Amino acid sequence: MNDTPGWTSPGSAPSDGHDGSGVPRPASPGDANGSVPQWSKEQPPAGQWQSPTAPGPAAAPQAPARAHGGGWGAPPPHGHWGLPPAAKPGVVPLRPMTLGDILDGAATTMRRYWQTVLAISLSVAIVAQVADILGARYLAPAPVEINPDATPAEALSQSAASMKNALIESGPAYVIMIAAGLLCSALLTVVMSRAVLGRPVTLGEAWRDARPRLLQLLGLTVLVTVLSAAVMFVGLLPGMLLGGDAGTGLAFVGGLCALVAVIWLTIALSLASPALMLERQGVIKAMKRSMKLVQGSWWRIFGITLLTNVMVAVFTMLVAIPFLILATAVSGSGLDSFMEGSVPETGWTFLIIMGIGGVITSALTYPLTSGVTVLLYIDQRIRREALDLELARAAGLPGYGG
Repeated sequence: MNDTPGWTSPGSAPSDGHDGSGVPRPASPGDANGSVPQWSKEQPPAGQWQSPTAPGPAAAPQAPARAHGGGWGAPPPHGHWGLPPAAKPGVVPLRPMTLGDILDGAATTMRRYWQTVLAISLSVAIVAQVADILGARYLAPAPVEINPDATPAEALSQSAASMKNALIESGPAYVIMIAAGLLCSALLTVVMSRAVLGRPVTLGEAWRDARPRLLQLLGLTVLVTVLSAAVMFVGLLPGMLLGGDAGTGLAFVGGLCALVAVIWLTIALSLASPALMLERQGVIKAMKRSMKLVQGSWWRIFGITLLTNVMVAVFTMLVAIPFLILATAVSGSGLDSFMEGSVPETGWTFLIIMGIGGVITSALTYPLTSGVTVLLYIDQRIRREALDLELARAAGLPGYGG
């Protein structure tokens, strides 16, 4: 373990009882079978975290104090029920993290290292929004006329034409936004890995560490997208081939099953990106690594990811509504058309005002979503591989060795 984002050597499998250096992890005290503990119990008591004395042998933490003759009625130190105090050299405590720890760690990173974080997220958000504005202005085709009395075949043709127009309008911008999101995710992963150790990182340092992994990260994103699309296609194909009312029903059931499978696959591979960036893994190995780390914790990771996305969606909506009202009023459409639900003219004024709102939301939500993903990865490794010991050593905490 060192202070760079590479937290294990390439090809190592810490989940299988290795510490990342290719050497099996020794059994912890009291572990008769020599198995890897769920998390490290070798952290010294709270009084030694900031001890100015020379490092000494690490003492096992005392069990949480029992109140009233052995009952568990009293909360342990730091307000975490059932969890002993832990070292906190950076933005999160080095122990299995709660939902509050993860969200607070992501927010603290944004606040403490705001110059680097804002420089990354704001630059990426501006590029993405400029691409979106240009696509909406110059690539948007004429809207398809919808006939409410159309036959099923005509309605299907109208839907296909609408989808084609949407792809023409948003396709190039979407590709640019994906590339910008990948760059932002890679740089923020490096920033987050240093923030956990309490060490700042400049934009230049983040770029230097992330640059060698960008092509692999792009390959990972494309592969996951293709896998998800293939699963959906396989689910819809039988109904599409059957046709008729029976085919429509079969396509609905198959699409629903495929959607469930895609959600499962997305969560199972959600930690592949930080594994690729921080462990110097290849694309396929990072995907396998993610599935191994998520195994047994799928519902927990799904819940935290869903909650984060809901928070981001609500924040985006709260910011977008005022900008939409302002853009509609300034662009000449008037507030009456907005209240009536009609689509305003997408002139330059409207697009620029909406783009400013998009930059604000993206610049603030990119670091949150990236930070939560990285902290989930770190949390799973702490729970499964005692990564807290390696992080404490890298942070130079007393009692952990060099």
